[in-house]
Amino acid sequence: MEELEDKYVRFDWAIKRLLRQKANFGVLEGFLNVFLDEKVTILEILESEGNQLSSDDKFNRVDIKARNDKDEIIIIEIQNTRELYYLERILYGVAKAITEHISLGEPYYKVKKVYSISVLYFDIGQGTDYLYHGQNHFIGVHTGDRLRVNVKERDAIVSRMPAEIFPEYVLIRVNQFDEVAVTPLEEWMKYLKYGTIRPDTTAPGLSEALEKLKYYSMSSKERLAYDAHVDAMKIQNDVLDTAKIEGRIEGRMEGRMEGLAEGKAEGKAEGKAEIARVMKSRGISPADIADITGLSPEQIATL
Repeated sequence: MEELEDKYVRFDWAIKRLLRQKANFGVLEGFLNVFLDEKVTILEILESEGNQLSSDDKFNRVDIKARNDKDEIIIIEIQNTRELYYLERILYGVAKAITEHISLGEPYYKVKKVYSISVLYFDIGQGTDYLYHGQNHFIGVHTGDRLRVNVKERDAIVSRMPAEIFPEYVLIRVNQFDEVAVTPLEEWMKYLKYGTIRPDTTAPGLSEALEKLKYYSMSSKERLAYDAHVDAMKIQNDVLDTAKIEGRIEGRMEGRMEGLAEGKAEGKAEGKAEIARVMKSRGISPADIADITGLSPEQIATL
């Protein structure tokens, strides 16, 4: 029975199906406590256009939008495959959440603080850490001090740091994690990457997950649906190279150096023909195909 008890559902599935239930908020709160480094109490899960379940969410993202006891908004996204403009997308998502939660005519002090947390299963940018945290700060160019802003709030003048008002962004780079799980943060990273939880864990949220996220605690119907989801993810991973090819093509066509560099770096003989085939199917000219792949016009004509 020990082997059965050690099998837990993926976090993306848990967010989509299990953690929206109030009885399971403890798991979600533990996750937020660890990654935001502060105690978070979830009052409710919010619905909007940004987190409705739909067929095109199947691979690329699973969203939760929640309201905490400070009346702040927390967005959680899981991204399984590479997306060229991911930072732009999370910026749009935060802006949309802000505007969704202030009514026309309300004073600006009612703008809600938003936390955006992204669990990423692809490499984004260059960096050596698995956890990045970004905030808005206004730093004196000559003095180096941080600006504190006086704002009017409920008929009183309150001094606040910009970071108390502007959104915060957390990027969790799951694939970068390769450490022994000792701290609660490391235990959560291990679960996100490998789907395993220590039986003796005391990490916030994971102790609840030991019971809440057990694979064999689900009904047979739920297990079948979950297995189909995992199979779909495996298929998606199998075609990840194609997604990278498309990213390189899009990067090349838009003059993005990152896409061009990636295409050149991975331009091995066995991959060049596949890249060229995809480009031909998209109607890209033989001259551009030759320029990117290094194949001759004769080789391209035979594909």
